[in-house]
Amino acid sequence: EGMLEKQLAEGRPLRVKLGIDPTAPDIHLGHVVVLTKLAQFQAAGHQVVLIIGDYTARVGDPSGRDAQRPVLSGEEIDANAATFTEQAFKVLDRDRTEVRFNGEWLDMPASELFALAGQVTVAQLLARDDFRKRMEEQRPLSVLELLYPVLQGYDSVAIRSDLEIGGTDQKFNLLLGRDIQQAYGQAGQSVMTLPILPGLDGERRMSKSLGNYVALTDPPEEMFGKLMSIPDAAMPAYYRLLLLCEQPEELPAVQAKRELARRLVDRFHGEGAGGAAEAHFDRVHKRREVPDEIPEAGLAKHGADGDGEVHLPAVIASVFGVSSSEARRLIRQGGVKLDGESVPGDRLDLPRSELEGRVLQVGKRRFARLVA
Repeated sequence: EGMLEKQLAEGRPLRVKLGIDPTAPDIHLGHVVVLTKLAQFQAAGHQVVLIIGDYTARVGDPSGRDAQRPVLSGEEIDANAATFTEQAFKVLDRDRTEVRFNGEWLDMPASELFALAGQVTVAQLLARDDFRKRMEEQRPLSVLELLYPVLQGYDSVAIRSDLEIGGTDQKFNLLLGRDIQQAYGQAGQSVMTLPILPGLDGERRMSKSLGNYVALTDPPEEMFGKLMSIPDAAMPAYYRLLLLCEQPEELPAVQAKRELARRLVDRFHGEGAGGAAEAHFDRVHKRREVPDEIPEAGLAKHGADGDGEVHLPAVIASVFGVSSSEARRLIRQGGVKLDGESVPGDRLDLPRSELEGRVLQVGKRRFARLVA
């Protein structure tokens, strides 16, 4: 910290670096933690450099891994890189972000690679916990994986980084970057690590490969629903790392969770989207009386064919064996629901597209899923 204070005291804009390997197409809330810190540096007038690791992704970051990662094809990496960059601008200011691909400098002649590899000792690399553990347990550790932190460190040389930001699992890589810069005659960056956001399970880190993530591209309803599934114990971390405030003590846990979900959906889908997603969530969850096994009823079999309107009382009469007049009376009284929402009393004819795939409910206990 003393070093960063010294740099800030110089009064010049710092070059603040974040590297992301595009190993999956979507940015999730775990990435938002570091991107938000970058956005704060931008707001204070510093230059953010976002490095898309199109080349390091070809190696696969071994951080925190106990086995080699599967490596993606070049096409997959390039496609991911394009969507990734676009999504990062949901948090960062597009006009004030320098985006670089590390293939620009890592696609180097062998003579340069040998010079780089000569700057780092094997002892330095084996000081890293996960490398040492794999060696001790005699599990495979490739030379390529040992090179990964060296290549990441060279990114700092290439863009003349003053400060690099990453998750706590990146501490070794970030410090090695400083050593490599100094070997190349540069001042050496400060490093800032941020806590890792727990995934939806509340235990392991949020990660695409563990499936416990919320992607920024998740539709509002899905984002809201996923956030409502977080264990209470993980909530303080979500408030601190994503909303940059403490969890409100005066709210019961479930209300605090709703508040968190609403604010995050608003942030990524626009003002008002959180409230709409919450209303959807409530509608769906008031349907808990719906049984798991629902019989299917084919619309065509029940006098509904073609793409036009379907006479709902006729379908109800046919599926549930009541008279059409009884079916009309039930609709008028609000006793007929589609996917848990009451059908308006004046709607007896509905477009077929509004019925297909939905659960028709009559009264409290009669259900059928309408299929083509």
